[in-house]
Amino acid sequence: MKIRAGFIAAAIAALTAAAPLAPASAETPPNMLVIANRIDDIKTFDPAESFEFAGADVSRNVYEKLVNFDPLNLDAGFGPQLAESWEISADGRTITFRIAEGHRFSTGREVTARDAEFSLRRAVILNKTPSFILTQFGFTPENVEQTIVATDDRTLRLTLDKPYALSFVLNCLTATVGGIVDREEAMAHEVDGDMGNAWLRTNTAGSGPYKVVAWKPNESVLMDLNPHYHGPRPAMERVIVQHIQESATQRLLLSRGDIDVARNLSPEDVAGLRDDPDVKVVDELRGRLMYWSANQKNPLLSDPKVVEALKWATDYDGMANSFLKGQYTVHQAFLPLTFLGALDEKPWRFDMDKARAALAESAHPDCGPIKISVRDAQERIDIAQSLQNTWSQLGCQVELIVGTGAQTLDRYRAREHDVYLGAWGPDYPDPHTNAGTFAFNPDNSDEARLTGLLAWRNAWAVPAGMNEKTLAAVVENDTDKRRAMYLELQREHQRISPFGIMFQKIEQNAMRANVNNFVAGGATTAVSYWVVTK
Repeated sequence: MKIRAGFIAAAIAALTAAAPLAPASAETPPNMLVIANRIDDIKTFDPAESFEFAGADVSRNVYEKLVNFDPLNLDAGFGPQLAESWEISADGRTITFRIAEGHRFSTGREVTARDAEFSLRRAVILNKTPSFILTQFGFTPENVEQTIVATDDRTLRLTLDKPYALSFVLNCLTATVGGIVDREEAMAHEVDGDMGNAWLRTNTAGSGPYKVVAWKPNESVLMDLNPHYHGPRPAMERVIVQHIQESATQRLLLSRGDIDVARNLSPEDVAGLRDDPDVKVVDELRGRLMYWSANQKNPLLSDPKVVEALKWATDYDGMANSFLKGQYTVHQAFLPLTFLGALDEKPWRFDMDKARAALAESAHPDCGPIKISVRDAQERIDIAQSLQNTWSQLGCQVELIVGTGAQTLDRYRAREHDVYLGAWGPDYPDPHTNAGTFAFNPDNSDEARLTGLLAWRNAWAVPAGMNEKTLAAVVENDTDKRRAMYLELQREHQRISPFGIMFQKIEQNAMRANVNNFVAGGATTAVSYWVVTK
C-alpha cells in the first residue's frame, strides 16, 4: 500500500504544483479524479487491438468515433460525434459520413475523413482480435481501398457487402475498434509495416477529452486533458486509475479520502460503507455476463451429457444470494437484460440428482480431471471455488488455475484451457454483438484464429443451422421478427452449447459523496470521466 499511496501522492503533487488547488484536509484535489480498479487485463491501448474491459475504459476517454453515446443520456442510443451527419444509399449498401469541423487530436492536428479512412482500414489490415466487428461487413485487407474511402477531407464512404440495418452498422462503430487515430502520428512511429501498432500499444493519439501520459502495467494509468479537445473543458483535469486488487484496500483508501471511486468492492465492503456520510454507492446494471465454458477439444468436456451435468451442478442462487449478493443477478442467456430480444428464462438450477443422472448417461460416468482457468479477482475466485465444490460432488477432480487477466485471456484465446471462468461484455449495443460470438463460428479450425468469437475459443463447431439463424437475424429489419429470432437462438443455445452462463453484473461503484455524474456505461458502453464533477 505504501507504493500505491506514494504514486497517488506524487501525481497529486505534480498537478497541484501547476495549479495549487489541493485542500488542506485528506481528500483529492477538486480537479483530479482518483479511481481504484482492477486493470491487470490491459494489454494495449491501440483501438485496433484493445479488447479488454479496463482497456475499453481508457479508450472511450481518449478516442472519439464517428458516432458515440452521450454518457448523460445513454437511453437515447448513438448520436453524432466526429460525424455530424450520415446518409445511406437506396440499395442500403453505402453509408456516407460528413465529418464535423473543429475536432483536434492531442497533437493539435485537425481530425479529417482521411484519419477516419486510415483508422478503419488499419483495423481491418492489422487483423487483431476486434477486427471482426468491421470485417463482418465484408471489409478485407484486399478491398479496403475500394470500400473504405475518404473522397475529401470531410467525406467518408463505407461500402458494405450487403444491406444491413443501419442501426446495426452504427452501433458497431461505437465499439473500441471504431476509435479514430491521428494518421500522421501513428505512421511517424511505424516499424516494419505495423502502422504504428507497437507504439500505440503504450501511447495514445486520439481526439477525445484525455490522453494517456503514463502507464505502468498492473499498476496504474495516468491521463491528462487533451489540450485541443473540442468540447467543454472537463472539470477533471487529471484522471488516475490505480490497480488495487483487494476490496478491503479499496474501501480503506475510499474511507480515508485517498481515492474518489472504488470499483471492485465486495458486497461485505459495500455494506460496510452504507452508513458512511462521506460515501455513496451507485448501482448500475451492466451488460457484462459471468459464465464458464468448456473446451470442446477435451474429450470429457465435449460430451454433451457431461456439460449438462455441470450446468445442473452449478449453484446459481446460492452464489447470487451469498458472496455475490447485490452485485450479480442470475441470468442464463447470452443477451443481457435491456438488449433487444433478451431472454429472461432460467432453465437451469442447482439439482445434484439431475446432475448425477446426466453424468451417468454420459461416456464418462466417473467424470475426470477438470482445470478451471480463472483470473485472480476475488469474486471470480469465489465462483470458481463454488464450482470446484459442487462439481467435485460428481466425482470430478477440479483444479483451479489462477492467473492475471492477461494470462488467462492468452490461454483462452489459444484454446489451451479446460474450463474458462470469465466475463463477457457487449462490444456495441446490438444483439448481434453477443449472438455473433456465443452462437456463431463459421470455421472451427485452429488456423482460422477467430479469437474474437467465444464459440471458436472453446472449439465449438456451432451447428450450421445456428450459424444461419445468427446471420439471418442480423439483417432482419422488422424489429418484432428480429426479437423473436434472438429468443429462439438463445433457447437453443441454452440447451446445446458448452457455455454455462450464470449471472449479469450489477456494478456497485462506491464514491466520495462529492463525486457527481460518474457513469460506468450501463449495458452499452464504457466509463466516461469527462462529465464527472466534484
